[in-house]
Amino acid sequence: MALSPQFGALTPTQKQQTLESNYLRFDSDSGGGTFAQQYLPELYEKEVERYGNRTLNGFLSMVGAEMAMSSDQVIWSEQNRLHISYDDVTVTDGDTLTINNLSATPGPGYVQNLLSKNQTLVIINPATGKEAKVIVKAQPANTNTAAIEVATYGSADLVTANGAGNPAPFTAADVVKVFVYGSEYGKGSSIPSTEYTSIEPTFTQYSNSPIVIRNKYVVSGSDMAQIGWVEVATEDGTGGYLWYLKAESETRLRFEDYLEMTSVEGKKVVASDGVSGYNPKLSGTEGLFESIEDRGNIQTGFTAATGLADFDEILKNLDTQGAIEENMLFLNRTTSLDFDDMLATLSVGSQGGTAYGLFDNSEDMALNLGFTGFRRGSYDFYKTDWRYLNDAQTRGGLDYTTNGVEGIMVPAGTSTVYDQGMGSNVRRPFLHVRYRASQSENRRMKSWLTGSAGGANTSDLDAMEVNFLSERCLCAQAVNNFVIFKGA
Repeated sequence: MALSPQFGALTPTQKQQTLESNYLRFDSDSGGGTFAQQYLPELYEKEVERYGNRTLNGFLSMVGAEMAMSSDQVIWSEQNRLHISYDDVTVTDGDTLTINNLSATPGPGYVQNLLSKNQTLVIINPATGKEAKVIVKAQPANTNTAAIEVATYGSADLVTANGAGNPAPFTAADVVKVFVYGSEYGKGSSIPSTEYTSIEPTFTQYSNSPIVIRNKYVVSGSDMAQIGWVEVATEDGTGGYLWYLKAESETRLRFEDYLEMTSVEGKKVVASDGVSGYNPKLSGTEGLFESIEDRGNIQTGFTAATGLADFDEILKNLDTQGAIEENMLFLNRTTSLDFDDMLATLSVGSQGGTAYGLFDNSEDMALNLGFTGFRRGSYDFYKTDWRYLNDAQTRGGLDYTTNGVEGIMVPAGTSTVYDQGMGSNVRRPFLHVRYRASQSENRRMKSWLTGSAGGANTSDLDAMEVNFLSERCLCAQAVNNFVIFKGA
């Protein structure tokens, strides 16, 4: 309600007495009805927090860290797998296999031959589950048409039945998976260099670039002359009084949220896209969602009804990756409840009733219908709601029907990577932020004043400008262990 004295209705009196002609009249904001009131109304000086804690950051502080760097690009290397296997292999005939996309020249889709004579292989048909074990008879060549000659253990060859009741494991043109499980040589043998492939360690290199994030708050010198105080509750739980810089405080809070939201939503600029045409100096940055969709795992359509089967598929995939035991789930409200319902169904089914929550079914004890953690197989999971996915002004305000981000799963702990800048292997959190800094310049979170008011004397601008700047990027490492949950 706005307070506005109606000067035409005021008749001052010589004595302090309440008369019909000398009271202040208070109108509503809409200009509607008035009320004759002898005394000042009760005014709440403190703002009502109708949206609670409005800030969205805090996710990266739970799972990551921040570290300085001096370059305009961060490069790291991740280990490749240790053992030798090929997925896209064709059974040419009973004695030969062909590895598709085999090439001696590195390039997109490049598959290098790492097989040697006398290595022993397991061959599995993923469609039927049938398998055979073979030994390599000759050193394959690094060409796409080179045949891998093999001899089969336990049968004449790969496509011939070995007596009654022992059908052939494969037929010609079957596409199979092959992996090396060892080798076998005769007594007193040697290994000629022409029969052996020396395996050099390889790695995959990734990079990201920091971007400059800026914002500004401006207040004119005239407005600074009108001093007013407002009692506020700040987002970190403390309280206090603010002068005209109440708006500056919220600008700062908003900017701090942008620092985390950029790390989550950032996207790299690619050739010929709209951003590159708008400003060639902009490079973009790879955010968490983009990195998981590019190098991680995508789970679509997770619901309570199919949750356990879907989740077990995630576990099976984790077994094939880093098999990191502890993982954290950051979910929106719907998916979080789907997890609760999935776990509750399991508990009821196995116990014949409500069997979860730390209570003894006392009538005075509240029933806990939520889960904060659980263990499945050899993995521990810790679940929490992610405000960023629930807030109405960000992703929580969207009613997804397809492909919406409903949550993510990130491993806890650290990873070992080769740091190009340090020239050595280092341990880093799987998610961490790198910001630019040197001995004379720290761009983690800068703020400075310009103008000619409020203590700033840098220009003839009759205002005070509060500037905010940061230059940073997110490093998401070992993303093959991450999962993003999306709508069906």
